[in-house]
Amino acid sequence: MGLTMKVQGMEELSEKLNKLGNQAEGVAARALYKGAGVMADAFSSAAGNIRTEKFHYSVFGKRMPSPEEKAAVSGKSGIATFDKNGSEVNTVVGFGNAGYVTIGGKTKAVRAIANAINSGTSFMDKQPVFRQAIASAKGAAGGAIVARAEELIEQITK
Repeated sequence: MGLTMKVQGMEELSEKLNKLGNQAEGVAARALYKGAGVMADAFSSAAGNIRTEKFHYSVFGKRMPSPEEKAAVSGKSGIATFDKNGSEVNTVVGFGNAGYVTIGGKTKAVRAIANAINSGTSFMDKQPVFRQAIASAKGAAGGAIVARAEELIEQITK
């Protein structure tokens, strides 16, 4: 005795899957942008935690960043242009294109100031505020990416 089965709705399922596949890169980019925004916000709030002191030449020991150096990195983090490669979408959050500022008559790159604050130098104590921001916001950024992707996939498959 043979069993006969008839499946209905396969064309609709196939159509939804094709539609989802065609829009996968856009979903990934929009979801990544949401997560990168969370990370950029974490960088901005981390800049507010930088301890400062009025500039002085470091004669004995090390110094902290000046208020001008703190102001230079505050609110300057951003999201780089997305790099789309097949099914992958990548970006960078940081100070790469933050530009230059003049402090004490010298022009300095904002990303160099941020790196000096975060990692320290021979004349400046390190304050790993940006490293700590990455560690604390990693989970929230990942959650934002997943939530946005699920939201967009739900919209596409309706």
